[in-house]
Amino acid sequence: MKFKFDAVFYYVSDLDRAVRFYRDVLGFKLHSQDYVARFYVDDVLFELVPTSDSGKLLGNGNARLCLRVDDLQASISELRVKGVAIQDGETKENGILSCFRDPDGNEVCLWQYIR
Repeated sequence: MKFKFDAVFYYVSDLDRAVRFYRDVLGFKLHSQDYVARFYVDDVLFELVPTSDSGKLLGNGNARLCLRVDDLQASISELRVKGVAIQDGETKENGILSCFRDPDGNEVCLWQYIR
């Protein structure tokens, strides 16, 4: 059996609000939108999927989107100016990590490699 990468997706309670966050705050380019919203980050498909009809948030907290940045401190500063409650950078074994949550509580992390 051979696996190929398809997509990363988050369930969201309000698709329009989530699209605004990822497009306007994080600067992702919206590729398409119908019943889901699709973005590409480099060559990786990232989708926002509305919750079930019952309104139950199905996937909250089960995954994290991690985005590589060249200058973590500058990225943190820029996001804070946009009103994002982002953690200070935390040094790990081979990089620096900082995380925040989207409007539905999904975790998004920024990662800067230490070279």
